[in-house]
Amino acid sequence: MSRPQRILRGVVLGIGALVFLFPFYYMVIGSLQAKPDPSVAGAFPNVANITGENYVQINDRINLFQGLLNSGIFTGGVLLGTMVFGLLAGYALAVLQWRGRGVTFALALLVQVIPFQLLMIPLYVLIARDYGLADNYLGMILPFFINSTAVVIFRQYFLQLPKELFEAARIDGASELVLLWRIAIPLVRPAIITVVLLTFIGPWNEFLWPFLVTKEASLQPLAVSLANYISNVAASASNPFGATLAGAVVLAAPVVVLFIVFQRYFVSTNIGSGVKG
Repeated sequence: MSRPQRILRGVVLGIGALVFLFPFYYMVIGSLQAKPDPSVAGAFPNVANITGENYVQINDRINLFQGLLNSGIFTGGVLLGTMVFGLLAGYALAVLQWRGRGVTFALALLVQVIPFQLLMIPLYVLIARDYGLADNYLGMILPFFINSTAVVIFRQYFLQLPKELFEAARIDGASELVLLWRIAIPLVRPAIITVVLLTFIGPWNEFLWPFLVTKEASLQPLAVSLANYISNVAASASNPFGATLAGAVVLAAPVVVLFIVFQRYFVSTNIGSGVKG
């Protein structure tokens, strides 16, 4: 590319970055304002109008730490199930040879086109009435414990691995679990990071299912607590606009930090480097 083209690309990318980042900046600035200013000028407030009181007010009402802890338990349980079953199922669909493998993969794809809202009522009856897991962390986690998207991602990555690696290890007497743990998983780290980030965002921001299955405020994730605060308590706050934005900042911060830390791993590794010739 010529110098003018590089400059033009940089300008266009910079403008696009500012457009996408402005809502996050506005959310942080709004959460720190003592007096709400919803106009565009509010994005550049007076320093005297900056305070942390909004965070104190919303924490007094909904306990931000407890909400973050509940969200972390919910998301951590979903991540655990997604990684364990996703890796096992993806490996079985990509590397092992068994009857019905194609049909099973087709069913995994089919599950992705079924809206979760369509299954919500039978799931609620099954988990809350039959299993008695209402107001329980396990009741929140179970419907998301196996993620078909993660299975598909892992399968596609495992399919790219050279078959010679597995054949050589089998000749040496390695079992399939050893092959998965020592050969396959280290070579698909980009897929693991991708699945972790995609899976983390879903349950961390999930509202509807935890709202249905939990009535105890001490068990509700932060997204549900914030929604209840906006509906029932925000009007009585001295600055409901700022307090709501403060809660949104706390909810969004872990996702942003996680992406910033791991975004450099969104690159493919040379999965053929272990094969000579």
